[in-house]
Amino acid sequence: MKKINLAAALLLLSTVAGTAFADVDLQSKEEVEGSWKLQYSKNTLTDKDPVTREDTWVFKGGKLTILHIPREGKYFDQPPVNYDVEEGKLKIALVGNSRFDYFSLVEKDDKNMTLKGKFGGYYYFTKN
Repeated sequence: MKKINLAAALLLLSTVAGTAFADVDLQSKEEVEGSWKLQYSKNTLTDKDPVTREDTWVFKGGKLTILHIPREGKYFDQPPVNYDVEEGKLKIALVGNSRFDYFSLVEKDDKNMTLKGKFGGYYYFTKN
C-alpha cells in the first residue's frame, strides 16, 4: 500500500512540476520587443552552474541585434538578423546563413523574460 501511495504522489508531483514550466505560445513578435539584458543561461532548469552573460538582445521592428558579446577580452556586436513568431515560438535567423534558431517563451512579465532554446538551454533576461 505504501508503494502505491508513493507512486501516486510522485505521479502527481511530476504532473504539477511539468505544467509549472510549460511553454507560453507567443502571439506576435511585438511581445518581445525592447532591449533585454541576458543575465545568465543554464543548460537545464536544475543546472546548478549558471553561465553569467554580458550581452544585450535588442528586438525592434522584426530585427534582433545582439550587443556587447564578450570574446577573447574584447566585445563585439552582432549584425541585425530577422526574427518572427512561428507556431508560438520565436524564430531567429542565424548570421550569414539560411537557417534559424527557435526559442520557446517560458515566462515573461514587464521586467523579466525566460526563453528556452530548441535543445533545452534556458536564457534569463531582464528588461533594460
